[in-house]
Amino acid sequence: MSQRRDLEKHRHSLIEIRDIMNAMKNLAYMETRKISGFLDAQHAVVKHVEKVASDFLNFYPQVLAENATSSTEVYLLVGTERGFCGDFNHALQNYFKNIEKPDDTSHRHIIAVGHKLQILLDHEEHTTSFIEGASVAEEVNNVLNQVVDQLSAIQQQSGSLNLYVIYHDSEHHLVNQQLLPSFQSFLRYKSTETIAPELNIKPTKLLVELSFHYLFAALNEILYTSLMAESRLRFSSLEGTVQQIDKQSEQLQRQGNVLRQEEIIEEIEVILLSAVNLD
Repeated sequence: MSQRRDLEKHRHSLIEIRDIMNAMKNLAYMETRKISGFLDAQHAVVKHVEKVASDFLNFYPQVLAENATSSTEVYLLVGTERGFCGDFNHALQNYFKNIEKPDDTSHRHIIAVGHKLQILLDHEEHTTSFIEGASVAEEVNNVLNQVVDQLSAIQQQSGSLNLYVIYHDSEHHLVNQQLLPSFQSFLRYKSTETIAPELNIKPTKLLVELSFHYLFAALNEILYTSLMAESRLRFSSLEGTVQQIDKQSEQLQRQGNVLRQEEIIEEIEVILLSAVNLD
């Protein structure tokens, strides 16, 4: 009797855990649906800025030094604030460790987004800043502002920056994207436009303002993309956990039924023995 009761108690605990996990899974799915709307709009903004920059640099390539470099490297690692997302943060950590070390003359800063990633990078030898990550889409804007503030502070101390962002794309692949200096790769491509744009300001000033808008839009897109990958991975992970708990619960129920049958048989045997004794 006591063994069956222990099994029932354990099964009841599993059911409670299963309900919590299932609710978290549903929230993760709802988050992916919500983020997809933000991403569509952000993709359009980034593509538009890239088109304008490509047309502009096709006629004013002299304002952008193709080999522009800086002695200060900044790596923005976009991790997660919450768990239940597999090896999301460990993959970021390992990818960053495998990046070729900079020259002795360069200085590297790390900006890590997300509490779970912070735990892995607490003992990182490079200068590291930690930012609380976004748990839902509505928190992305706050994270973006903190990232911009960190970049501004580093730039005031070190001057021009080489900014690289390492994040998970929508296919859960790790991407290392350079955002500063902006538009370096655009000089390799020719625009389809044949008429030079008419400018109301100097080309250098236009490039600076365009670079700022592009950095803001690209970072926004990256943060939403990473949160989408995180939510999808969390949904998949929790779905597998819920299925595993269901299997364990069914197994415990079968074991409980077997024990109950044995108890019934024992009760019948006792009744029969009592009847024989009475006879």
